[in-house]
Amino acid sequence: MKRMILIGLLAIGAGATSLMAQAQGAPKGPAPKSKGEVEALQALQAAGNDPDKAIAAAEALITKFADTDFKAIALFIEADAYERKNDFNHMEIFAERTLEADPKDFRAALMLAKHFAIHTGANDLDKEEKLAKSEKYSNQVIAMMKTLPKPNPAITDEQWEEVKKDSTAEAYNNIGLANLTRKKYDAAAAGFKGAVDANSRPEPAYMVRLASALQSAGKNDEAMQWCDKVIAFPEVHPQIKNLAVQIRGLAVKAKGGEAK
Repeated sequence: MKRMILIGLLAIGAGATSLMAQAQGAPKGPAPKSKGEVEALQALQAAGNDPDKAIAAAEALITKFADTDFKAIALFIEADAYERKNDFNHMEIFAERTLEADPKDFRAALMLAKHFAIHTGANDLDKEEKLAKSEKYSNQVIAMMKTLPKPNPAITDEQWEEVKKDSTAEAYNNIGLANLTRKKYDAAAAGFKGAVDANSRPEPAYMVRLASALQSAGKNDEAMQWCDKVIAFPEVHPQIKNLAVQIRGLAVKAKGGEAK
């Protein structure tokens, strides 16, 4: 997922970097309408990884240039900045505003889907409302990735295919997480299996979540098979491997045997 985010952000960075070419008559893509808008976009690009500077620059752009063609980009950068600050209330606001400006911004939809999936507790009074939102945004991403054209020519066709696969996988993963919170283990397993199948390359984190959901659903033989795959995976993260060992032990115990 980190790789997908980096490539996704490349679409933003490349768009900002190519502003000068666009302003000089590049045939494709939005172009700034004035020198002041160019300067505001340069300030947004210059903010780099500083979330406070990014928020200030994004606000300056959309406030001073209400008709900018880069509104959705600025709003997403602001949502991302708030997420990095762990200010999830503002992140939610700006991610939703991003989708209002550009309903096809899959990054904002994924951000919201993940947020509602992992920040919803089993005892929250509005649990089902938030988990339904997570599933809604996840399903939007899954649908978008089937037909969404490459958003930036700076990304190769191969990279874009990878982004589409990994975005789809992350969406299925969020569906799995939402159903874990509901304790609907069969539905959770289906979500995680979707993530395993969709990802551009084998992902042990999805596999171990699938194993856990299967074990919780009483499907211990299947759970053990996935645990074995994770344990045998080359260079698997120790934490993920240890979790697979634990889940396998639970599955073996549930079958009345002893872990080997």
